[in-house]
Amino acid sequence: MSVHAPVAAAVRATNIVFACCGFLLASWVARIPQLRDHLNLDSTQLGWVLLGAAAGALVSRPLSGVIVVRLGQRRTVAVTGVLAAIGLVVVGAGDFTKPAVLVAGLLIIGFAGAAWDVAMNVQGTEVERALGRSIMPRFHAAFAAGTVVAAAIGAAMVALRVPVVLHLAVVALVVAVAVPLASRDYLPDERHVTKGGSGAVRAWREPRTLLIGLYVLAFAFGEGAANDWIAVALIDGHGAAEVVGALGFAVFLAAVTLVRWFGAGLLDRYGRVTVLRALGVITIVGLLLFIFGPNLPVALFGALLWGVGTAFGYPVGMSAGADDPRYAAARVAVISTVGKMAAFTGPPLIGWIGDHASVLRALLLVVALQGVALLIAGATRK
Repeated sequence: MSVHAPVAAAVRATNIVFACCGFLLASWVARIPQLRDHLNLDSTQLGWVLLGAAAGALVSRPLSGVIVVRLGQRRTVAVTGVLAAIGLVVVGAGDFTKPAVLVAGLLIIGFAGAAWDVAMNVQGTEVERALGRSIMPRFHAAFAAGTVVAAAIGAAMVALRVPVVLHLAVVALVVAVAVPLASRDYLPDERHVTKGGSGAVRAWREPRTLLIGLYVLAFAFGEGAANDWIAVALIDGHGAAEVVGALGFAVFLAAVTLVRWFGAGLLDRYGRVTVLRALGVITIVGLLLFIFGPNLPVALFGALLWGVGTAFGYPVGMSAGADDPRYAAARVAVISTVGKMAAFTGPPLIGWIGDHASVLRALLLVVALQGVALLIAGATRK
């Protein structure tokens, strides 16, 4: 076996694990309108139900760095991938039972997904260092590709009237098999990663780490708002049919995927800060078109630009946090914890504003956060 073969295998494995994560998460997100209708939820109630996944993540994410160091990236990903698949089955069961079951499934997905997210991102940074060039956006493109496939399948399931529980059960089976198999080709964990809890405590006191976390929060809020509310906003705000709402979600995800896959070289050529600020402006323009667009085509074009601008926020934040491999797991855990607070506050806040104004007007919160992100993008500099 050549020297480069293990790295090539790790690239494939990391792509598969990222893709499976996106596939699992977007599969249930694509069925949110049906879950809402079947359970008779209004916007506020839906917002609180969606909080389930964020609450599960909030419990486990602060400990994710320690979990990854203790169990190792390979084992963490394998175990949490299977656990998240179990949660997806529970979500499907919630469609024909009651909201409490749906929330329970989302709690499991959120709890497992937090450690899965940290472990696969730390592995991604190790592969990036082994290659000597920017590749993290491509791994997140694989995640986005998984979401695009999931959204397209979700649209087909809606059109064919396939029950939510059957759809999600098949997705869960695919993920539970693929993730443990793929993770066997991971690169070994860095030997000098900080051990124990002291590294995690230290990371929480670092201004740069916290600023990167805030930056990621702004983009996670924008990406999460798109995941949770694009379909609903198109249906309720722009009068789109259900299938068009699902396809609008797919347009956003496709834009994210293409920029992450083909745009990674921009980071090496122009630097993180310049690229991130340019994409931040594109995000704001896209959001304004989506919110205030006079017709459905303009709104869909806004969703496209929204996806283009959002593409690099999360992956580049992960890379910036892992610039020093000694503290990569601890810092990535802190940054992702701060970033995922957006998932905890976003759904209920947008849902509450949506009931009092409209979901479209509630998305102005995302515009405001993008303005903050433009001001602090310099924290991601190497």
